[in-house]
Amino acid sequence: MKAIATAAARRGGEILMERFGRGIAVSYKGEVDLVTEADRLAEAAIVEVLRGTFPRHDILAEEADYGSTDSQYRWIVDPLDGTTNYAHGFPWFAVSIALEVAGEVQLGVVYNPISREMFVAEKGAGAFLNDLPLRVSKTDQLANALLATGFPYDRKTSPVNNFDHFVNFQRAARACRRAGSASLDLACTAAGRFDGFWEMKLKPWDVAAGKILVEEAGGRISDFSGGTYDIYGRECLASNGLIHEAMLQVLQHGLRP
Repeated sequence: MKAIATAAARRGGEILMERFGRGIAVSYKGEVDLVTEADRLAEAAIVEVLRGTFPRHDILAEEADYGSTDSQYRWIVDPLDGTTNYAHGFPWFAVSIALEVAGEVQLGVVYNPISREMFVAEKGAGAFLNDLPLRVSKTDQLANALLATGFPYDRKTSPVNNFDHFVNFQRAARACRRAGSASLDLACTAAGRFDGFWEMKLKPWDVAAGKILVEEAGGRISDFSGGTYDIYGRECLASNGLIHEAMLQVLQHGLRP
């Protein structure tokens, strides 16, 4: 399954790179939620690879509905995480593929076709970047941490928009970055490049692969209250584990005077 998942991710990445920076057609799913021709073509290619080997497995993907067979196996696919970046020619985007078995993510792949970095994790078998083991960072003070985040698509109309948390973390941490791809933010947290990540209103295809990467690299992932993380939930907090409680404190109470 890992071999097929990585092959599917590479195939999707090839299609993205063939069209990157060449003036592709863009349409809108919402006021600021873009979709491109490349999203749809990459997803079709990924699904073709997966279905070619696992025809009875279910597929949950961002761009199309593939029905349900009530299989205990479900592939969760984001063919282009970072569509806005991609549409603007900003080279920071990824293919994200995860396998959920009986409700639990067992395998995750995040592929950055620009850098050709393949992040892979299997339940109980560790996390790897191009076959090299991954471990989260050892930063143990929030003041020394580099954090990542993002903002929801309804940020212009909803008061629950992450602006307050962003300001608080900018004050509490060394720095915060908003690069525009949740799957890569989580992969970079697993790799120790970021010390922590938080975001809200994400979809399962944004986070499923990243979740297992963080866990298998020795990190911690939860909701904003420290509860069990659900990829179908609304809140995602991931960290190296050492600064998790401090991040929870900021999310729950802001900064104390």
